[in-house]
Amino acid sequence: MAEYVKVALDAMGGDNAPKEIVKGAIEAVQADQGIKVFLVGKEEQIRQELSSVQYPAGQVEIVHAEEVIETAEPPVQAIRSKKDSSIVKGLTLVKNGECDAFVSAGSSGAVLVGGQVIVGRSKGVERPPLAPLIPTEKGAALLIDCGANVDARPSHLLQFAKMGSIYMQNIMGIQKPRVAIVNIGAEEEKGNLLVKETFPLLKACEDIHFIGSIEARDIPAGHADVIVCEAFVGNVILKLYEGVGATLIKKVKAGMMTSLRSKIGAFLVKPALKETLKTFDLEEYGGAPLLGLRGLVVKTHGSSKAVEIKNTVLQCKTFKEQDVIGKIRASMAAAREEG
Repeated sequence: MAEYVKVALDAMGGDNAPKEIVKGAIEAVQADQGIKVFLVGKEEQIRQELSSVQYPAGQVEIVHAEEVIETAEPPVQAIRSKKDSSIVKGLTLVKNGECDAFVSAGSSGAVLVGGQVIVGRSKGVERPPLAPLIPTEKGAALLIDCGANVDARPSHLLQFAKMGSIYMQNIMGIQKPRVAIVNIGAEEEKGNLLVKETFPLLKACEDIHFIGSIEARDIPAGHADVIVCEAFVGNVILKLYEGVGATLIKKVKAGMMTSLRSKIGAFLVKPALKETLKTFDLEEYGGAPLLGLRGLVVKTHGSSKAVEIKNTVLQCKTFKEQDVIGKIRASMAAAREEG
């Protein structure tokens, strides 16, 4: 059999660690025999979770880490001082080539800082963006950046667009991804200074299929495949997406329980409705990769359950097989030569 794709998984990160993290890891290796997961964290706690489940032993390994970086800790200080933490040890496995990817539901700041300091940026990448897939009416779209660079420059956004296009081509199989920049109107002259300065750069870039501006209301309709913005805007979009989605699902469920007739109707449509709502569940799309690093680092939601961990680990295999890191590196190198 071919060599495993090796994924280091922060077993101590997130609200539901280690239980849901370990469960997700087991579901991932059961779903794909080509993956090996290295559970990084407190060995005793991890073994306790593993003791109650059946799993292919050759595909799971424990890497003991005594310390845990908490969400409230200053990221830079935590990365420097907690060398025996699950995040630092997991990132080091990627840096040393012992693992192909690192996945964590833990401290976003520590993962972002650690990814850049320990794993390091690919040559030519100015700022690595955090890029989650979000559901739309026409399938998934990539929101880039959603949390890594709140003070981005036009040149950063141009790189985000290029990296996002490479990701969507290779991970989602979209041959000519439509790239749009988030704006407050469709007209080219609209927007703040950053958008106005970035627009002509995207328009002139031959490496992407730029379709112009996109307003927030058009994102769920699937008008673009790669949605470019700086992290402040991206994070607001992502959080609003999560909040509105959860509220709508709650309201639909409540509405179906108001009368006997609605309850009967709910019973009849439940299978179809469940499938439809599933396509708008962010957990189904896995985590957000920090693109532009020398190795793969993926951040999942702090509230991640097993399904999101499983999907993220499986996503790492596709990322490795399609050599997304190599293709981004080649794209950045070509841009340097042209510049």
